Amino acid sequence: MNASPATASLAEPLAITPDDVEAAAARIAGQIVRTPTLESRTLGELTGAKVYLKFENLQFTAAYKERGALNRLLALTPEERKRGVIGMSAGNHAQGLAYHARRLGIPATIVMPRFTPMVKVQQTEGHEAEVVLHGEKLEESSAHAHMIAERRGLVFVHPFDDPLVMAGQGTVALEMFQDAPDIDTLVVPVGGGGLISGCAVAASKMAPRCDIVGVQAELYPSMKATLMGEPVVADGDTLAEGIAVKFPGENTVPVVRKLVSDVLLVGERDLERAVSMLLSIEKTVVEGAGAAGLAALLAHPRRFRGRTVGMVLTGGNIDTRLLANVLLRDLARNGRLARLRIRLKDRHGQLYGVARIFDQQQVNILEVSHHRIFTNLPAKGLMTEIECETRGGDHLDRLIEALRGAGYEVTKVELG
Repeated sequence: MNASPATASLAEPLAITPDDVEAAAARIAGQIVRTPTLESRTLGELTGAKVYLKFENLQFTAAYKERGALNRLLALTPEERKRGVIGMSAGNHAQGLAYHARRLGIPATIVMPRFTPMVKVQQTEGHEAEVVLHGEKLEESSAHAHMIAERRGLVFVHPFDDPLVMAGQGTVALEMFQDAPDIDTLVVPVGGGGLISGCAVAASKMAPRCDIVGVQAELYPSMKATLMGEPVVADGDTLAEGIAVKFPGENTVPVVRKLVSDVLLVGERDLERAVSMLLSIEKTVVEGAGAAGLAALLAHPRRFRGRTVGMVLTGGNIDTRLLANVLLRDLARNGRLARLRIRLKDRHGQLYGVARIFDQQQVNILEVSHHRIFTNLPAKGLMTEIECETRGGDHLDRLIEALRGAGYEVTKVELG
């Protein structure tokens, strides 16, 4: 996917240079958390790679977005600081910009789509930013933010398509290579391209032979489609809403085209599995976009086997109810939670007989529901659904065999 040397030599200069990233690192030093880069031996054993994790979910606002926002704010003139800034975001950029603007005494306005979860609105307002809810989609919110900026004389701070923001995000890779210089493959989630652009430019000086790989959700392959010259079809509900961007940046695309070797796509199931694994193995909470790097290792194992991989856990702002749902779904896929549909005869002792088999197999029953009316069974037929907890897939299989051996008709309710 890289441009050829001849093409690259004729190309226009990129929006940022390694010097810009280093300048950003010096500018924001001491004002953001220098998050750790740690090896995960367990994930390494599971994936066949040496895996390093960059814990950007440990920033104060739980996301790397603070870096670019702060670098842009620190470049404002005194007059621009007095007027204030405006941003458009449904999540991490909003909080990062609002937090550092308040800390620096700069008035901040954030335009968010109407569908933005109330918790994110409240967190942004908690940083004393003025929140304007407008539009059903980010594109509508962006247009409204530009209109307000022009009317009120505010400085618009783009979430990714701004050289100062890109350079600020690149400080993530700068720290990673300082802490783990043996990284030969850097895996970065891609939305609009600000993070991977900054990281790729930083790597071009610090680790020029490092393989830079982007990751996008299958539902939002905007950067990959743009690089391939294909129509962008991006829509749907993805767990990785932080990288659910329909159009990459004008400044970011040339950087990715020149310095990034590949952009991989991952499905929702791999994203869910990655979120669950990071919590269970690393005891760290990440949002869907933050787990995209691990999802890529799970979905494309041969691509990374034997490599020394650095992954950015970009953020940890995931709704707790959504996180609970993801964890329970993962347990179900692993066979540790199951729902069995069992056909019974409408006579006494039937449910007792079933329960006795569950007891014999040492399976915990969580919930039981009977269905007599809304079924396609005969009038004397009865369907019961039992949610249960097992030790895993093999244990569940033994339970089903025991039930069928006792004459019961059993089907497993599959997860989508």
